[in-house]
Amino acid sequence: MKFSFYIAKRYLFSKSKNNAINIITLIAGIGVFAGALALFIVLSGFAGLKEFSIEYTNDIDPDLKIIPAKGKYFSLDSSKAKKLRGLQGIENYTKVIEERVLLTYDNRSMPAFIKGVDFNYNNTTATDKSVVAGEWFAQGEQHIVMGIGISRKLSMGLSGYGDILEIRVPKPGKGIITDPSKAFNTINTVPVGVYSINEDLNDQYIFAPLSLAEELLNLDKNQISGIELKLAEKAKEKNVKKDLQEIFGDEILIKNRIELNDELYKMLNTENLAVYLIFTFVLIIALFNVGGAIVMAILDKRENIKTLFYLGAETKNIKQIFLLQGVLLTFIGGILGLIIGVIVVLLQQKYGLVMISHDLPYPILLEFKNLVIVFITIMVLGTFASLIGATRVSKALEI
Repeated sequence: MKFSFYIAKRYLFSKSKNNAINIITLIAGIGVFAGALALFIVLSGFAGLKEFSIEYTNDIDPDLKIIPAKGKYFSLDSSKAKKLRGLQGIENYTKVIEERVLLTYDNRSMPAFIKGVDFNYNNTTATDKSVVAGEWFAQGEQHIVMGIGISRKLSMGLSGYGDILEIRVPKPGKGIITDPSKAFNTINTVPVGVYSINEDLNDQYIFAPLSLAEELLNLDKNQISGIELKLAEKAKEKNVKKDLQEIFGDEILIKNRIELNDELYKMLNTENLAVYLIFTFVLIIALFNVGGAIVMAILDKRENIKTLFYLGAETKNIKQIFLLQGVLLTFIGGILGLIIGVIVVLLQQKYGLVMISHDLPYPILLEFKNLVIVFITIMVLGTFASLIGATRVSKALEI
């Protein structure tokens, strides 16, 4: 191996008398460099987009959320609440009630979701930091905070406390309704704040005190639709889930942040995989230049190959020389591409070389796993291309 590596290194770094061979080798090296650079930058860009998309959900999604296994609601009595407060892995928790409602203002109506939350909600999530106008509501008041999309659709602002937002929800029950006016529970509320998190939430959700949601839906004091939890800094999610299951049994499901946004994560991961595969196919084409360069090097060194063979070198050793030459070419081009790629990513993070808008740089994230993925991809494909090229040694030995 030392013998093969030494000669491969000499062949790679020494100029050939045939200038065409030098140009082909240079083009192959540039192809590897450009392929590694492009693939790394694209993967880093998608990693940045993924983080950019997810950070908006972090303002509203808890670390863990308890939801009923069946139906819309479950009960949290004083005994369960006491056990919940005693769990070591939980820093805070909040009770929530969610339901689909109809909003009406100034003869304009739209469907939405109401989310009733208790006094501990803003200690569990950071939703209040997303308020862009007005303020968060106080518990016990007939006040709500609405999304900026809802505010626009209803043409409702915070200009006056005389502006009333009517919230309706169908009354539960069976049978035929003879009086339409008695078909809904209705509450009049006053918007005191407008939030902006992401387009979906802005267009769908209003937040209200828990007591208001209980009154609107005619729920008992202990009935809730979910419990949102903030984990302690060193808590293990698996252990906390186990403890919660012991308290509530089979009546609940426990979801983490990824499970709450499984569609978003699946979409982002699918897009990332699709882009990786597309660029890998492009990379395969580029790396076949390496195989071509090895074939040309074999043709150029035909006399040298025969001399080595007559001196006692085995065919497999001679093949190793050109295989290692291709691997070295791939390694050097790949490493240079990754180094330049890291520099580009760092420059984009610091200076915003590419902008989405005048004040928003394109998000990009430097991840070690992307370095590993690109390096392994380049080396595997480059080695395979070199192996194909090295098989031409047998033809060169034919007399």
